[in-house]
Order: sequence, then C-alpha cells, then structure tokens
Amino acid sequence: MSLWWFPKFADWSTRLQQARKAPAEEIGATLRQLASADIDFLQTIKLDRALATLSLEAKAKLNRTPTIRLALLGSCTMTHLLPAIRVGALRRGFLIETYEGHYGSYLQELSDPASGLYRFKPDFVLLALDAHHAVDLAGRSVDECMSLLRSCWQLARTNLGATLIQQTVLPAFAPLLGNQEHLYPGSPASLISTLNQHLREEAAAERIPLLALDSLVLADGLRAWFDPALWYRSKQEVNPIQSPEYGEEVARLLGAIRGLSAKCLVLDLDNTLWGGVIGDDGLEGIALGQNNAVGEAFVGFQQYARRLGQRGVILAVCSKNDEANAKLPFESHPEMHLRLKDIACFVANWQDKATNLRHIAKTLNIGLDSLVFADDNPFERNLVRQELPMVSVPEMPEDPALYELAIARGGYFEGLSLTDEDKERNQQYRANMERESLRNETTDLAGYLDGLKMQMLWAPFDAVGLPRIVQLINKSNQFNLATRRYTEEQAKEIAADPKCLTLQLRLLDRYGDNGMIAVLIARESSPGVLYIDTWLMSCRVLGRKVEEATLDLLVAQAKKMGAVELIGEYIPSAKNSMVREHYQRLGFTELSATEDGVTGWTLDLAAYTPYNVNIQLVEGTLDQRRDLQPAH
Repeated sequence: MSLWWFPKFADWSTRLQQARKAPAEEIGATLRQLASADIDFLQTIKLDRALATLSLEAKAKLNRTPTIRLALLGSCTMTHLLPAIRVGALRRGFLIETYEGHYGSYLQELSDPASGLYRFKPDFVLLALDAHHAVDLAGRSVDECMSLLRSCWQLARTNLGATLIQQTVLPAFAPLLGNQEHLYPGSPASLISTLNQHLREEAAAERIPLLALDSLVLADGLRAWFDPALWYRSKQEVNPIQSPEYGEEVARLLGAIRGLSAKCLVLDLDNTLWGGVIGDDGLEGIALGQNNAVGEAFVGFQQYARRLGQRGVILAVCSKNDEANAKLPFESHPEMHLRLKDIACFVANWQDKATNLRHIAKTLNIGLDSLVFADDNPFERNLVRQELPMVSVPEMPEDPALYELAIARGGYFEGLSLTDEDKERNQQYRANMERESLRNETTDLAGYLDGLKMQMLWAPFDAVGLPRIVQLINKSNQFNLATRRYTEEQAKEIAADPKCLTLQLRLLDRYGDNGMIAVLIARESSPGVLYIDTWLMSCRVLGRKVEEATLDLLVAQAKKMGAVELIGEYIPSAKNSMVREHYQRLGFTELSATEDGVTGWTLDLAAYTPYNVNIQLVEGTLDQRRDLQPAH
C-alpha cells in the first residue's frame, strides 16, 4: 500500500539532494514538503536521515509545538517504525524524539524508576502488544490481560506523568472455524476480537487514546500489514513496507492530542461536489444522484462532508464561479445533500483560490494551517500547495467515488473525543458571521454590543465540562498567554487543588450559544498572590469585551480566595503574538522582560476598578446552561 492521498513527486530524490544543500532557513520547510508526498519505506528512511542532520535553528523554525518525546513499549520489534513516526510528525510540522523499550520488557521498564524509560522522561508512551503475546495472556484470562494493561496505564500516568496511547491488537491469526469463528471463543482469532472490544470499552472509560491497528487492517487487508515470514524471522509484526502509514497514524494521533488537527474542510464545487460546471450545464445538466453511478458518487461525498460538519468540522466553499450560479444547487437541486446552512463561509468569485483561502481563514478567524482544501483540479491544488504550503491539500483521485477515502485516509481531522459543542460548531460559526454582518452595518460599537444581550456562564472545572476544557487547552494557540498543555488527568488534579482557581466560561447572546469560549487556571504562588498559569480564549469572541468581563470575574473570585495580587505572564509562541500586549491593555503593570520576549505582569486587586461591561455574568454548571435562553 502507498500514501496515495498525497501527491507523487517524480523528482523527489533530486529535491532531497537539493534540500540538503539549501540554507538553514529553507531546509526544514523543504523537508516537510517532501514528507507530504506519497513516499515509500526507503524514501522515509532517507528523509529521516536528512531530518537528523538539521541544525537547531532549522528545527526551531519547523516546530509548531514543543518537541514531543515518545516512548514505544511493546512485545515485538519496533525499531523499523521509528523513522516513519518521525517523518509523520515532520509532515505535520512538529518534531518527535523517540525511545524504544527493550524487547518484551514493557512492564519491567514501567515498574523500574532506574530504567532507561524514566531517564528518557517521555511525554507519551505507546503501548503495543503483538498478537502472539496478547493471545498468550488472553488465553489464560482476558480479565487478567486487561488487569495487566490497566496496571501499565496507571504506571505511565502516575509514575511517569506521561499520556498513554494503547495500540489495539493486530488480528494476525487465521480462523479455525471459518465464518462461524465467533462460536469458538477460545480460538486465537476470537480472543483477539474479544480483547480489542475490551480495550475499546476500557480505554474510552479511562479516556486513553487508541491506535486502532485492527481498523487499518480492515481497510488495507492483513497481508499488507503482517508478513508471517518477517514475524518468525525478526519478530517484526508490522510489515516494514507498511511503516510509512504506521508512522502517519501515530503522528496524526499525537498531533491531535497537541491540538494540531485541521478545523475546516474547504470544498470546491464544479466536479468536486457535483459533476459538470453549473455555469455551463445549468441545474438540470450537472451530475448529482439521479440513479447515475457518477452522480451517486458525488452524493456520497456530500454526505461524508455533511457528517464531518455534524461532528464539528467547519465546512466552507471556495469556487471560481458567479455566486448566484454557485448557490443555485444548494438552494434548488433535489439531490443536493449539502445546503447553505451547512456552510460556515461561502466564497464564489473569479479570484485565485489562494487569495480566497486567505479570506476564508480570516473570516472564520482560524489559521491557514487549519484548512484542508479539496479540489478536483490538479492545477488549483498545485497552485495552493505552492502559494500556501501550510494548507493541507489532499490528492483527489480522478474517480469521485474515492473522494471520501482521500479525505478520511489523510487523517486531517483526527479527533480524540466528540462533545456536544463539536456537533454545534458549524452553527456557531454561521451565527458568528451574522454577528459580524450586523457589526459591519452598525456605526455605534457600544450599541452593537449592548444589542447582543450577552450572558457569560461561568463555573469551576467540573466532570461534565472537563473533556471540552482539555480539548481547548490542547488546541488553542492564538489567544493563549502561556500555551501550556494538560492531560485530562492533570486537569482533574488542578481542579481538586484548593490552592488553584479554575474557570470555564461560556457565552450566549441573541444569536445563540457560542459554546465554551475561555479557560483560566490560577495558582497560589505565595500567600495572597495568584499566578495566572493559563488564560486562553476562543478567537470567535474577540472584540466583544469578553476579556474585560473575564478579568472582572477573575478578580472577584481571586479576592474570595484571599488574594491581593494577580501575577500574569506572557510566553511567546509561534502563534500567540496577538496577545503580547494583553496584560498591559487590561491595566497590569510590567514586572519583568527577557530577551526571548517573556514578560511578567502584576495587578493590585485593592486598586482594581471593575470594567462592568454589558455582559451578564451567571454562575452555573454546564448542565444549568440549558435553562438559559439568549435574549432577543
């Protein structure tokens, strides 16, 4: 199998040779571009070797997040997978340092504080039991096997402070009873099926991410992933030929945990959502449904896109078209499954698509690296790759029946959980555009804000809100003063600490519920002093005086804890320059500044004058928000 959803570069080897000679400021971006191609096992190794030679300066320019330290623990040989994991991370614009545990010694390494694993200090631990070892364990007792895995999970979390990722078991055994294998619960094939089911249930309960290797086997076939000869010869369970995809799966999962998944699917129209050209063929002439194989394929892709929207992916349109013609199928075609209400941002004009993608990102207030651009036209795809290399551009196949797979296998929208807010996201962005439209029509800003009738619901961290809180902590980049990342386990510990002040904030207005829009964590650093560890907000609500209302609330709650001073800190990142002057703008006094841009700030609570902006503060839990109705 290949990474067919990425483009092929006929001159890939030549580009790699040229990249090795490129200036330090260019080589990282060039290597990332070469990683974002359909490459095989040998090309992956060559790219990994080139990556290893990068200077610290080049690596710093490349990294979108602090370098991830990943330990692989398992019961089989995994050395051949490490280059692909590092290249998979490069493809997504971050770096990974890897550690491979001693063969079969996963429990010993987790249990021994003097082991190399503890010296490595991993951020993440990937635990992978091979099928033969798993069957040996599960054959004695599935419950005992799960008990062993739970112990490993606890050791990784508690002793190492690492996030645990559990790999499902590869279904490597041939059936003994054929189609009725489920009637033979003691067979190796049935044991693996049972064990994977238990893994899914218990990992979900423990909020442990899974690397679903068995699902990949369903997609590609067992022979692609597992070679019995290699297993018996070198105990390599994953076929080296398949290692590029293995590395891609691990990297996209780590990227999702670090908040690097894409947010928005931008769709071309002609020959992408329907067959033909709406401006030439008219409503009756385009291929869409109508018991036609090609038309049904376009319907299938629309259904997939709509389901992505329903799970929280923002949908946008970018088309070279007259706007009226472009909207006609959405409004009038009976076979159209996507409607205008499903599209958060609709752009149809005759400008180049790179310009329009910039406009879409700006309108939605998200980064260009949050966009995935799906277009049937290879010229348009290559233009965007050249002009906007940070935008993900899948290689769309000639057959529209494969469009859905191209997006799915690209893993651009890898998710870790599904919250109620995810399901409402498209509507939230559409409502935000209505707010901005009203704002553009209003010359009186104060009157506009007052007319929104905003209510801000606040509460400390709680179990109901925790999944979304952790999601925001790990995904927010632009309005994030310190860009600290926390696991759910760490967030629970923070919430339980009596010396910590935690806040989750939601915003409602006349247009609807904006969802959770801010998270704050403040710690008592000394008697009477609260240090603001985390302050992040959704960019969707900028310009509405939410920052001022949040500070009013923070000061009030800090005083209740006996605080007389707030200390804030701005730590620069690649994306948070927009909040460089945040504390200064809110009236804090500068305490310190370093050469690398870190600044410290203080606020005297006794002298603080509340802003009292037109936002009603309402204390309540996440469940109680359902009783609040936005004013009209």
